Formats: sequence, C-alpha cells, structure tokens
Amino acid sequence: MDLSIETENVGDAVVLHVAGEVDVFTAPQLREALVGAIEEGSRDVVVDLQGVDFLDSTGLGVLVAGLKRVRQYGGDLSLVCTREHILKILDITGLVKVLKVYDSIEAATSGEGKEPAG
Repeated sequence: MDLSIETENVGDAVVLHVAGEVDVFTAPQLREALVGAIEEGSRDVVVDLQGVDFLDSTGLGVLVAGLKRVRQYGGDLSLVCTREHILKILDITGLVKVLKVYDSIEAATSGEGKEPAG
C-alpha cells in the first residue's frame, strides 16, 4: 500500500495527516514531510496517524528523529492516534513516554492544558 500525507495548518500547529503504511519503503516520505514542516518554521507539529494501517520500526525512527529535530528549535511533536494496533506498538516500544499521544486533532492543537490520551 502507498502512503499519503496531507499538510494542514491548525492555529499555530502544522498537522500532517498520514494514511496508508509507514514502512521501510514509505518512511522517507514521512521524513521529508516532517523535515519540510520544521524547516518552514513549524514548531508545533502534529502527526495524525488515524489513517495509518501499518507502522514499522523505520516509521517509529522517523517519528523520534522528527521529535529530536523540532526540539532543537524549541518545538514539540505530538501524535493523534486511537487505533489500538498502533497504540500497542507505541506502548510496547515505550514511545508513549516520549511522544505525546492524543485522541483528536483538537486535543493535540488546543494549547495550554492539553492532556494526552493513554
């Protein structure tokens, strides 16, 4: 399956709507989108994983690298995900302790007092 990524500005945040499979073949597309958003000045990056059917270790690495890159500029990266199989991967790998995971784009972009899901 292919990967599609659509970018949307929501307030001060940029939201990357990701759909399809994020694997060794498609992860470079996600990396490009993250790097592009950060280089264009986005400091609040939200990756919407609601349309992701599969996420492998390469995709997880891209998310962690994106987090490190945006934090170099004083920003942050959050995820939106309610899909159990993706949440399980994030939990097993311990990334739920590193990445903020929300259950909606509204929660991820609401600013002060945001509370992660899970």
